[in-house]
Amino acid sequence: MLRTLLLFALAALEGGAQLRPLVQTGAAELDVDDPAVWRNTRDPQRSLILGTVKAAAPDGALLVYGLDGSIRQKVAGIDRPNNVDVEYGFRTGGRTVDIAVVTERRKRALRVFEIDGERGEVRPLGTIPVFEGEPAERGAPMGIGLYRSRDGVVFAIVSRKEGPADGYLWQYRLEDDGAGGVRGVKVRAFGKFSGGAGNEIEAVAVDDAAGRVYYSDEKFGYREYFAEPAKGNGEIGVFGTETFTGDREGIAIYTGRPGYIVCTEQLPGQSKYRLYRRAGRHELVSIVEGGADATDGLEAAASSFGARFPRGFAIAMNSAGKNFYLYRWEEFAGAAVKAAPAVSRAR
Repeated sequence: MLRTLLLFALAALEGGAQLRPLVQTGAAELDVDDPAVWRNTRDPQRSLILGTVKAAAPDGALLVYGLDGSIRQKVAGIDRPNNVDVEYGFRTGGRTVDIAVVTERRKRALRVFEIDGERGEVRPLGTIPVFEGEPAERGAPMGIGLYRSRDGVVFAIVSRKEGPADGYLWQYRLEDDGAGGVRGVKVRAFGKFSGGAGNEIEAVAVDDAAGRVYYSDEKFGYREYFAEPAKGNGEIGVFGTETFTGDREGIAIYTGRPGYIVCTEQLPGQSKYRLYRRAGRHELVSIVEGGADATDGLEAAASSFGARFPRGFAIAMNSAGKNFYLYRWEEFAGAAVKAAPAVSRAR
């Protein structure tokens, strides 16, 4: 153990440890896109990873993995699923359940699933139409971030393939539909977009504790807003506008100490992951190099998940293997190299 720690320390001094996944999930038949993590609070080692297979129906699917990387369940027939997120404590039918929500691009809908921790699987809870009345790709959902307010209300914040210069994201309040399922009520449209050819907003992440939502304006930077609709639609800040070689893709929140907003720089072969301070103006702290191939979706989990992941982990989509890489957080953060100062601005 001491020798391992010394090797990691030496590598860090020399510019970053070699980044290797501790676990690789089983390969899907087609391209995967985005992961999410559900933590089993009773037995963290029985937690689940959910990932989307971004294909048209009948091949589009939601995959459920164990922490060992094995595929436990495949929910097929989802028409071009894109992103997925998890939230805890949704009330429906007199029950409190944990949910996973998937964007179904070609059906212009959200697919909502109840997470059954005892069985280690998900089951359908409902379908919610989104971006109603919007034309063509302006109605095609892409990214999603779930937010649970302090009073227990759960919201879905959804991005799309194309959108206007303002109001790109729509936010829905999730409610009991009266029959033990779920419905969505639109509460606002918000979010600036820089525009331009080949640019879009896909990645969305919510920091429940901070009450903030972040999203990637891929050719421009990362934008920050209040997640609570009552706090208004004004942009709080912008960060990550320094030069990127690849697109700004997945976003994850690491809530441990010190906290980070982790952002993907999508590159062929080995992507990079930029660590920004979670608090304050989100200065760029360091860059993790040598990640998975052409990473799109990204997630981070900060709690303990047992002996293999005592401080949590980062999980990244790996394009070449049609799977996901799980990195122990200590090793992921240990592979970071110090970054040059970057300018962020608050508003």
